[in-house]
Amino acid sequence: MRIRDWDQSLKVRLVGEFFMNTSYWMVFPFLAIYFAEEFGKGTAGLLLIISQVFSVAANLVGGYCADRFGRRQMLMISSLAQGAAFLVFAFANSPWLESPVLGFVAFTLVGMCSSLYWPASQAMIADVIPEKYRSDVFAIFYTTLNIAVVVGPLAGAVLFFSFRFELLLAVAVVSMILGLVLRLYTNETLSQKMKDKWENEASTGVIGAVGKQFREYGLIFKDRLFLLFIIAGILGAQTFMQLDLLIPVYLKEHIDVQTVASLFDWEWNVTGETSFGFLLAENGLLVALFTVFITRWMTKFQEKWVFFMSAFLYGVAMWIFPTTSIFWVLVLAMGIFTFAELMVVGLQQSFITKLAPEDMRGQYFAAASMRYTIGRMIAPISIPMTLWFGFGWTFALLGLFAVASGFVYLLMFRLFEKRPSY
Repeated sequence: MRIRDWDQSLKVRLVGEFFMNTSYWMVFPFLAIYFAEEFGKGTAGLLLIISQVFSVAANLVGGYCADRFGRRQMLMISSLAQGAAFLVFAFANSPWLESPVLGFVAFTLVGMCSSLYWPASQAMIADVIPEKYRSDVFAIFYTTLNIAVVVGPLAGAVLFFSFRFELLLAVAVVSMILGLVLRLYTNETLSQKMKDKWENEASTGVIGAVGKQFREYGLIFKDRLFLLFIIAGILGAQTFMQLDLLIPVYLKEHIDVQTVASLFDWEWNVTGETSFGFLLAENGLLVALFTVFITRWMTKFQEKWVFFMSAFLYGVAMWIFPTTSIFWVLVLAMGIFTFAELMVVGLQQSFITKLAPEDMRGQYFAAASMRYTIGRMIAPISIPMTLWFGFGWTFALLGLFAVASGFVYLLMFRLFEKRPSY
């Protein structure tokens, strides 16, 4: 399905979110370093866990609100609120105030706004795109995100540490502009049938409606197949969430100044911070170039083996990282890491749409994204783990978690294949 054939709302989002994501990724990858320097590793890990507890709650609320109030409304409100949170973050790093505590509060609010945004954005795609094209559309959105991941960290490696106030202020402005663009140029994609359903639901009262939604979340998690999907995702998240947690801290401590290439009198030197910027850019560039191609390639294989091999390769990448500080070996490890990521990026979202009833798409996507929000809530413990066990054992354990997630996926697909409707 060509982009020009998409619904206008998706086209507007594709462009607007690219600029938002580019500015966001100038900041986000360096926050683990920022909080570790300001609070220490142990406290930073605990604070990052706490922030994700709030994101989990916001995520569930976001799914309910996307189904209750509409996709467009939630996208707009979340973007504007995120801009306001970044504005507070900028003030906490301004010429008038230096407050890491206020910065952490603002970071937590940014995470909550992102959790509110995500279910509505995914549900909007499912609303307007036929099932057979959804994997491709999800992959294209993921591609634009990772083009931003290429550009953002390269600029952020300089701007975040030297011009933090100005950078955070710019991100706040971009986020607010996105909210206004969504208000002016997108349409509501929640069907009239679902709006009528929710109007009838609202007549029972807000407390009754909210109570019903939490009961429905309970029913979702009683589905053994879906629960296994969440568990496998949480285990796997302990690996790929380290891209902006453990990996930058490891590189900062183990790479001082390293010459990675030379020609005559010219030398290319990297430090821990700049090597992380390049590795993150490598990840984003590979995703930008190959997401759609690999997604279409993976559809030729059985889903269960694609999910399993992705998990296994994540584990391999994590086992390579702590064995070396040689830049080019780290580049190879990141290549394996990225291929594991691309194998399932489109298939996972498409798989969720196979399970979600039309009137609960927002809630299903919210519940499914808990594998990321809960995963991110647990993942920061890797930072204090390095104090307890060292980097080698920490990376080894994370690799084992990834492989374990692969076996959980195999069990999940065994149940999925027994479903009579499939």
